[in-house]
Amino acid sequence: MSSIVGYARVSTREQDPAAQEAELRAGGAVRVFVDHGESSKVRDRPEWLACLDYLRPGDTLLVRRLDRIAGSEKMAIETINELHDRGVNIKSLTEPDIDTTTPMGRALFGIVAVFAQLRVDTIRDNTRRGLAHARSQGRVGGRPTVMTPERIGEAALMRSQDKSVAHIARVLGVGESSVRRALEKYDRDGDAVTETRRRENAGAR
Repeated sequence: MSSIVGYARVSTREQDPAAQEAELRAGGAVRVFVDHGESSKVRDRPEWLACLDYLRPGDTLLVRRLDRIAGSEKMAIETINELHDRGVNIKSLTEPDIDTTTPMGRALFGIVAVFAQLRVDTIRDNTRRGLAHARSQGRVGGRPTVMTPERIGEAALMRSQDKSVAHIARVLGVGESSVRRALEKYDRDGDAVTETRRRENAGAR
């Protein structure tokens, strides 16, 4: 038997998700998963993962807004496609076009997905061309890293306490790949400093 399952999220611990939860239950949700203090840009939010695990083919995921589950248009489309592949529908209380339980909703989403992917591909292509031009002019392009020295220090400290990469990324509000790259660079830089000191000490003897 199919069910309506709700998902709510608030960005900070101080926010109260009660209003979201009430709206979802009024919309028919028999169970509501709620994440507190979690960024929509992080995929492995604990209650979101529990919600995904709970959903079964034929179920409908109910949200107040699409930004509750995804921090970008690309992420939203990927998530909806993944749910579709599993036979799970999605419906938004405040966005009438987001309702894959109806033929019109599925058709509209398909059109939106096509144009959104076209926009993503265009941006990616323009970015590649811009970087290639910058390199030809002797400049190096690219966006600045989200891992500031302070965040790298916090990540290294948490790792020393046997915290997982997923946990560190969740606490810092960044992606797991960013954490891995930063820690790998942190380790390489540390090894380089150690080797330099070893050579200096050897030369002094």
